[in-house]
Amino acid sequence: MNIRSETREDIEDIRRINIEAFDTDAEAHLVDALRDSGVPLISLVAEAEGDLLGHILFSPVELQSDKPRIAIAGLAPMAVLPELQNKGVGSRLIQEGLKQCASEGYQAVVVLGHAAYYRRFGFLPASQFGIRSQYDVADEVFMILELKNGALKGHKGIVKYHTLFNDI
Repeated sequence: MNIRSETREDIEDIRRINIEAFDTDAEAHLVDALRDSGVPLISLVAEAEGDLLGHILFSPVELQSDKPRIAIAGLAPMAVLPELQNKGVGSRLIQEGLKQCASEGYQAVVVLGHAAYYRRFGFLPASQFGIRSQYDVADEVFMILELKNGALKGHKGIVKYHTLFNDI
């Protein structure tokens, strides 16, 4: 399995993967809308033998705080074809995505997801850092990972996603 950046030729397959992986097509529409918005994205696909197996997207988020701004990415969405879930595809996408986020200067990554799953990658409840989501969600499902040790020290506030996220 190879993890690589999406290409223009992947767009329809990415859309199909997101539709198959989720209960609605909202995530597929979100990915398309974010891509069309011009926001800088990290969009990776998992590929084997020329077929796409999964997709992950990272987009910039804003930590509203009284401290100087730091670069934080939001992981959302991640999709793996249903028949390939629980086979390591998502883990590889996350690992490679986190490496790329770090190499592109992001100091932390937030995710709204399953606590038991994302803790395996080092994510912790964001509330431990005094950080919360703009959305009314339980503490254990809104998590953050420092990509640069100590990057979040003294930074408290609310994470705001791109306004396109409000449409899903």
